[in-house]
Amino acid sequence: MVAVAAARPQPLPPNLPSHRDPYYAGQWQKPKSPRYVETISPGTGESLGKVIDGSAADAEAAIAAAKTAFREWRHVPPLERAKMLRAIADVLRKNGDELAMIDAADCGNPYAEMVRDAQMGAAQLDFYAGLVTEMKGASIPMGPEAVNFSVREPFGVVARIIPFNHPFMFVAGKSAAPLAAGNTVVVKPPEQAPLSSLRLAELIDGILPPGVWNLVPGGREVGQALASHPDVAKVALIGSVPTGRAVMKAAADTLKPVTLELGGKNALIAFPDADLDAVSAAVVDGMNFTWCGQSCGSTSRAFVHEKIYDAVLERVKNSVKRYRPGIPTDPATTMGSIVSKVQYDRVLAYIEAGKEEGARLLTGGKRPSDPHLTKGFYVEPTVFADVTMDMRIAKEEIFGPVLSILKWSDEDKMLAQVNQVEYGLT
Repeated sequence: MVAVAAARPQPLPPNLPSHRDPYYAGQWQKPKSPRYVETISPGTGESLGKVIDGSAADAEAAIAAAKTAFREWRHVPPLERAKMLRAIADVLRKNGDELAMIDAADCGNPYAEMVRDAQMGAAQLDFYAGLVTEMKGASIPMGPEAVNFSVREPFGVVARIIPFNHPFMFVAGKSAAPLAAGNTVVVKPPEQAPLSSLRLAELIDGILPPGVWNLVPGGREVGQALASHPDVAKVALIGSVPTGRAVMKAAADTLKPVTLELGGKNALIAFPDADLDAVSAAVVDGMNFTWCGQSCGSTSRAFVHEKIYDAVLERVKNSVKRYRPGIPTDPATTMGSIVSKVQYDRVLAYIEAGKEEGARLLTGGKRPSDPHLTKGFYVEPTVFADVTMDMRIAKEEIFGPVLSILKWSDEDKMLAQVNQVEYGLT
């Protein structure tokens, strides 16, 4: 991985979606409440056009379409469902570069990485298409004249609420399993980056029967409606802990199953006998600076033993120089932008909190100096040393390019600190 010399201005993607409204019942629909919001490219500050801010009424209409479609979709032979999923995967592969460029412009992650996201979304569709005949029941002999048996049945309407860090990969990949199992799906794309989902709907229009796959862009109102609606049989969210709590509360009255993938404050632990270069590389690479740390898998805490602490810090400081923010749509960029002004301000606030609470800023902590990046939401790779567990940057998920390095000497105390967070991901 090599840092680019300087950011280069890039044109907007040529194939932005022409439709910006809800998609359900197999067609683009006039919104119930025509509220549109501006979509801003976080890398350049340019407008990418307006997108519908969907309402509860839009969500309810999409759910009704999905409920109607489920009556027939559940009875489509599994191999026929698989054939349709593979057809969608083929379309995604043919248009992967286009979808990757849209995501890069819309969510700020580098184009080169979003190409891999597009490939992964297609691969997940193929994977679950291959599992359609594995949804098997069981038979239990109960005597010479009786056999008990079980049959697996689809839930019905499944709602998927998608995060902003991998918009296209998640909207495609997370639709695959429920569709393969015979469910119909209503997707809420990320309000910060909805464009690749809308373009996906344009590209796959007509492959699935009307109402089987539906899309309602919007914010909290749409998510609330999906989670609470009695005709939604299951809801799944990838997002923050507060959003997860809200989804659980909304779903509680209807007793529907809820699947949540929430925040993380993952720890990398370095022992005194570890190879210094290997540790330093793992500390930096694990932080996912390419995604500006906007990754639930980022190892945003590094616990380094006191015997190798100083040596690792020096190597980490040098290694971080490989990452230099650049325009997300430039194929040479190795680190993109923060997804939105709200998230950008949040990251900067955490950096200031780290300084105020006594952490030592090792590198970064500010906007890059590149004049081409003045209109985007960029933060240099930031590393704090001498962090302690009473600091916010050590125990709260930042979801930005901020790495906290902590020194340890006693293994039991260190492990207690590793587990001293509320998050489950690691």
